[in-house]
Amino acid sequence: MTSHRFSHTGPLKGTIRVPGDKSISHRALMFAGLAVGQSRITGLLEGEDVLATAAAMRQLGAQIERDPEGAWTVYGAGVGSLLEPKSALDMGNSGTSTRLLMGLVASHAITATFTGDASLSGRPMKRVIDPLSMMGASIEASAGGTLPLMLRGASPAVPITYHLPVASAQVKSAVLLAGLNTPGITRVIEPVPTRDHTERMLTGFGARLEVGEENGTRIIAIRGEADLRPMDVTVPGDPSSAAFFMVAATLVPGSDLTILNVGLNPTRAGLLAVLRQMGADIAEVNPREVGGEPVADLRVRHAPLSGVDVDPALAPSMIDEFPVLFVAAALASGTTRTTGLEELRVKESDRLATMASALQLAGTRVEEHEDGLTIHGTGGEPLTGTREGTSVATRLDHRIAMSMAVAGLVSRTGVSVDDTAPINTSFPTFMGMLDEAAG
Repeated sequence: MTSHRFSHTGPLKGTIRVPGDKSISHRALMFAGLAVGQSRITGLLEGEDVLATAAAMRQLGAQIERDPEGAWTVYGAGVGSLLEPKSALDMGNSGTSTRLLMGLVASHAITATFTGDASLSGRPMKRVIDPLSMMGASIEASAGGTLPLMLRGASPAVPITYHLPVASAQVKSAVLLAGLNTPGITRVIEPVPTRDHTERMLTGFGARLEVGEENGTRIIAIRGEADLRPMDVTVPGDPSSAAFFMVAATLVPGSDLTILNVGLNPTRAGLLAVLRQMGADIAEVNPREVGGEPVADLRVRHAPLSGVDVDPALAPSMIDEFPVLFVAAALASGTTRTTGLEELRVKESDRLATMASALQLAGTRVEEHEDGLTIHGTGGEPLTGTREGTSVATRLDHRIAMSMAVAGLVSRTGVSVDDTAPINTSFPTFMGMLDEAAG
């Protein structure tokens, strides 16, 4: 374990470029790996999770190479032509890789075993197993519906209309990907809109996809036996990674930081809306569209924040950003209340319990509820920080580690984090970038 103490720094200044979006990086590799011909991907996030997707796609028959400049070339295997992997697909810590690849394999006549690390092996897979089984795949999971599991794909699979019981872009994407090689039309009905990178990018690769609305719900229909054509993908900067710097520059007095090329897909931009509601000064500079995704540079200046009641309807569009929002709330004037966040209990860690105890250790007044946290802010006064000899437990969760790093910047004595190694799953350059911005 690599522990580290994060402490008070000067203002965050200058210009930074965060790594490529994780969700889009996963999908770019998978969809290029299914297209017939050569695709080129630039700006790919080269964290452990995305590299697990690349390794799995190679085992399924795609040729994937990285050039010295950091561009990736993919020669796809073609929908319907995936190879049976010779060994288990090791998903590491990546829930996205696991759930999406299970969907991919489910409609091909191959068998694959999925394994993962201790944290991933505790995460629920039943939500994907259920619809994929309805389509004809046969899945033998460990007790409790977790990894390791073995999946035998069905060919031909059966198209289904699936009502998502829980708002999850990963479950939606798994069903749509299984639908790619299923005769007929596969439909997913979403009660609440979730991130739509799969729909945008599949359309770009040539899948026939229709999105409609009925009685206030979204219905996504995909026509199977698809032929995907290759395309070049420029991956926008990850809004979930930008989130840590948006909050840090907002909280540290004197900061004026520009974060380049941040993806602002409306299904991901909940944090931006909530921070602005709290009083943050974040301007969108040079808004543009890249590969079907809205992008802008974000100029963030220090601003005092006020506590708010966060609308639970925003939760799906900022589900990964709540840990760092809790840090912003800890420095705001007044009280911030969050509800409807049961989903945070089954992330890389139980993020409600883990953040509640981490912030309490750092000197915040927090109440934990079944579905959210109530945080009483300091009104801009620095947090006391963690006592010498005590450190925050990150529970193998990269977002807890980075959120508490931000808390350390606005504390009197600093915040010790028990393990910074998990940060490599999503943001390997985080520590260096933080030092540089606070220069």
